[in-house]
Amino acid sequence: MTSTTETSDFLPRIGALVRDARQHSGLTQAELAAQLGTSQSAVNRIEKGHQNLTLEMISRIGQALDSELVGMGTSGPSHLRVHGETTLSGAIDVKSSKNAGVALLCASLLNTGTTVLRKVARIEEVNRLLEVLTSIGVKARWMNEDNDLELQVPEVLNLTTIDEAAARRTRSIIMFLGPLLHRAGKFQLPYAGGCDLGTRTVEPHMTALRHFGLQVVATDHNYQATTEAGVGPRRPIVLTERGDTVTENALLAAALHDGETVIRNASPNYMVQDLCFFLEKLGVRIEGIGTTTLTVHGTTAIATDVDYAPSEDPIEAMSLISAAIVTRSRITVRRVPIEFMEIELAILEEMGLRYDRSEEYPAENGRTRLVDITTHPSDLKAPTDKIHPMPFPGLNIDNLPFFAVIAATAEGQTMLHDWVYENRAIYLTELTKLGANVKLMDPHRVLIEGPTRWSGAELVCPPALRPAVVILLAMLAAKGTSVLRNIYVINRGYEDLAERLNGLGAQIETFRDI
Repeated sequence: MTSTTETSDFLPRIGALVRDARQHSGLTQAELAAQLGTSQSAVNRIEKGHQNLTLEMISRIGQALDSELVGMGTSGPSHLRVHGETTLSGAIDVKSSKNAGVALLCASLLNTGTTVLRKVARIEEVNRLLEVLTSIGVKARWMNEDNDLELQVPEVLNLTTIDEAAARRTRSIIMFLGPLLHRAGKFQLPYAGGCDLGTRTVEPHMTALRHFGLQVVATDHNYQATTEAGVGPRRPIVLTERGDTVTENALLAAALHDGETVIRNASPNYMVQDLCFFLEKLGVRIEGIGTTTLTVHGTTAIATDVDYAPSEDPIEAMSLISAAIVTRSRITVRRVPIEFMEIELAILEEMGLRYDRSEEYPAENGRTRLVDITTHPSDLKAPTDKIHPMPFPGLNIDNLPFFAVIAATAEGQTMLHDWVYENRAIYLTELTKLGANVKLMDPHRVLIEGPTRWSGAELVCPPALRPAVVILLAMLAAKGTSVLRNIYVINRGYEDLAERLNGLGAQIETFRDI
């Protein structure tokens, strides 16, 4: 345990290092603050040693100043130490949608005007995409501590200088195909990375984008793309799967096609709707938003100064509600996008969850409907039927894993059927190491029997985002102290999750191996 005296000695030393590195870099306090997404006064407090610092902020400062001294000791993987049997209390706001944010970053490539995105999630997935964007000539600037982001895309992109290392660490790079097919006759993209969720073919993307003259050949490490100018759909595009990113890619291609594009079997999910609202602000007319048939009236060029606020994240909302359920806590989760949570809440009601719900109010985009949810400690029972995801308006596939930890707290047997991914259900069996009774029926189905007497353990994060968070939530309820190692996958999709849970009364420490 670090004493108060040790902390008071440590902060001024770090502050002096930050000041010296900043001055060596030729930055003012205001300029460093803008890069960090904080205020000048906060930087001033840091440099004077009057500001408590997380390891994440120290690492961020090191990256901003390219200083090994400030970044020293933070390059290894981060871990979490969780002191369990926690009861949470208080209120928390849901942050903006991660999946909408990455789609809008890709969509910014369509626009040679200034794009301002409000309250963008400061997560690793966004960081990787920004590294890729800036490597090809896009200027990106964090404007303030509210995480508003300004993007300026040049008329000509330099795709030969693309940051391949960053690109390989995100699946979202696949959504560069839609806008880039209008910007370059020939280009290459590194293979997409991200979560390990089994074989996820990119063929549906190719099937959609061939209508716009795109041809892609897979080599050892890259997608080699060639485009044919002036080609557009001669008939409606029928997507072979109702995928979110496939729909978004088709929308991005259609936006700069001067004509009408009809997309059938489109996903109407939350991130697709946010992308549609954004494209409308760019001057693209879209009919059928929220349905499975979209009609897009594109244009040949977009050079518009646009300001847009993506809506809140229903998956984060489910994460926070799940944390309350597992710890039998009364908390208020504010700014829940209710349209994308109704099936989940209906199932939870069937299982016995008691909660209060506010009247609806609009998100900052003026289109998405929000509510506040207050949970009450509840005795849950297993649902009558299995729980399985469906395309919107069904239960969201990314919310399914949370029902594993919820079912483990309920009386009786629950079957989860994760029919889309080959591997994700397997990762849910890690809950057995914390005391749950989870049986793998096949690669897609698990049988969970509760209630569980959770006990602490040390685990390594599975390589899939939602199962990793599910394990963290179980650790909140587990007796004793647990350790969750290598949490990069969580940081890909959540901003300061441990710190925000601590704000509700959790006891989670971030640490690195020395």
